Amino acid sequence: MTHHRSWAEPWKIKVVEPIRMTTASERKEHIREAGYNTFLLRSADVYIDLLTDSGTNAMSDRQWAGMMMGDEAYAGSRNYYALEEAVREFYGFPHLIPTHQGRGAENILSKILITPGDHVPGNMYFTTTRVHQELAGATFHDVIIDEAHDPASEHPFKGNVDLDKLDALVREGGAEKVPYVSVAATVNLAGGQPVELSNLRRVADYCHARGIRVILDATRAVENAWFIQQREPAMRDHTVAEILRLLCECADGATMSGKKDSLVNIGGWLGLREERLAEAARGLVVVYEGLHTYGGLAGRDMEAMAIGIRESVEEDHIRSRIGQVHYLGKRLIDAGVPVVRPLGGHAVFLDAAAILSHLPRDQFPAQALAAALYLESGVRAMERGAVSAGRDPKTGENRYPALELVRLTIPRRVYTQAHMDVVTESVAEVFEQRGQMHGLRFTYEPELLRFFQARFELVRAPSETGGAGAGGIALAQLEGRQALG
Repeated sequence: MTHHRSWAEPWKIKVVEPIRMTTASERKEHIREAGYNTFLLRSADVYIDLLTDSGTNAMSDRQWAGMMMGDEAYAGSRNYYALEEAVREFYGFPHLIPTHQGRGAENILSKILITPGDHVPGNMYFTTTRVHQELAGATFHDVIIDEAHDPASEHPFKGNVDLDKLDALVREGGAEKVPYVSVAATVNLAGGQPVELSNLRRVADYCHARGIRVILDATRAVENAWFIQQREPAMRDHTVAEILRLLCECADGATMSGKKDSLVNIGGWLGLREERLAEAARGLVVVYEGLHTYGGLAGRDMEAMAIGIRESVEEDHIRSRIGQVHYLGKRLIDAGVPVVRPLGGHAVFLDAAAILSHLPRDQFPAQALAAALYLESGVRAMERGAVSAGRDPKTGENRYPALELVRLTIPRRVYTQAHMDVVTESVAEVFEQRGQMHGLRFTYEPELLRFFQARFELVRAPSETGGAGAGGIALAQLEGRQALG
C-alpha cells in the first residue's frame, strides 16, 4: 500500500524576525495615510508581506558566510570574478556586466540596442522593461499567445511567443527596425507563466535567420526551467540546471534581477555573448552604475549572489519554492476564489476583474482589492492591472490590459505553510465581502511607473454620506465585524 508523505521545507530556521499583527483601526489609518496604495505602507505595519519576491528572500548560512568574504576593492574585486564564474557556468553568458538590480541592466541594454523609432516585440510587457524601451525611443508590441490573456485557460505554457504575431510585426515594420525580441521567463504579468523550451528555440531560429537578437529576461528563469522539467515531456530527465543552460543558449543576452531566483536582497547583471556589445555596456555601466567590476554593488553582495545562483538550481530548493506557491493557490481554488490558472511560479494572482465584476475598470478594481486585503488582515499584496499598465504615451489614455490582477507574491525561504493558511483565510474573508466594495480614483499620479507612488481616494455612490471603507470595502460593516471579533 502506498502512503502519501507530507511535504516539508528543505531547510531549518536559524534566525527569526518578529512580526506583529495590527488592529483594524490601525490598519484603517495606515491605508488611508498610504493613499490606498500598498507600496506606500510602512513594512512595520504589515503582518504578512506578499508585495513582492524581489529582494525579500532569506539568505542561507552559506550566503551569510560569503558576505564575510567581501572584497571591497574599487576595481577588480575577487567577488566579481566569483560572480562571473557562476553566471558563465549556470547561465552560459561569457560577458558579465553587474548592475545594482535588474532595471539597471534594462536601462543599459535599451541604450546600446535601441534606436528611436524601433519596435520591440515581447511576450507581454513588464513595467520597468517597457519604460526603458520607451524612454530609448522604441514601441513595445505584445506577441504572446492569446491564452495568456485568459485567466481561466489551463495552457501549460502561457508565456509562449505567438510566431504568427511576431512574423506579422516584422513583416510590417521590417527586421531592421526590430533590434531584439524581449522574452521573459517566466511571464510575470501573465501570472508567473512559463515559456516552453521548444517555443523559445523556434523564436531564436526565426529571429537569427533575420538578424534579430533574442534577449531573455532571466529574472525567474530557474522557475521557468522547473516548469519545463515538469510539463515538457522531452525534458523530464534533465535537471533544472541543465534546462536553464538550454534556455539561455537560445538568447544573445539576458537581463537579470538577482533579487528573485538568486536569493539575494540586492543585485543584478547584464549577460551578453557579443564582445562589441559588452564593451559598449561596460562603458555605460561606469556612467550609470559603477565600475565594470562592481556595477553599483558591494563585493559582499556579489559573493552572496554567486552562492545564491548555485543554490537556486538545487532540485530540493526549487521544488519546495514552487510547491509553497501551489499550496496557497490550491487552497484558494478550493475556497472558490478566482485565480489565474494554471498556477505560476512566484505568486498566486487573484482575478480582481472576476472578483469585483461590479466595478468598472476605470475604478481600478485590483488596486481596491489589494487595499481591502490589507485592511482585513494586514496582508500586503500588490496590484497588477490597469494601474501598473500606465497610460499610452501617445494618447495619454489609461491602458486596460485583459488581466486585472492582485499578486500574492511569496518571498523565498521566508514564510511557513501556517502563514499561507492565514493568507487563504484572509483572502476568503475579503472574497465574501466583495459585493460591498467600492472603486478608487487617483488623487496623485506620477508620470512614470505610477503604481509605485500613486495615491487614491474612494469612489462613493452619490447617495453615500460617509462610512465607506479603505481599499474599497464598506468600513461600517467590515470594521464593525472586526471590532466584535
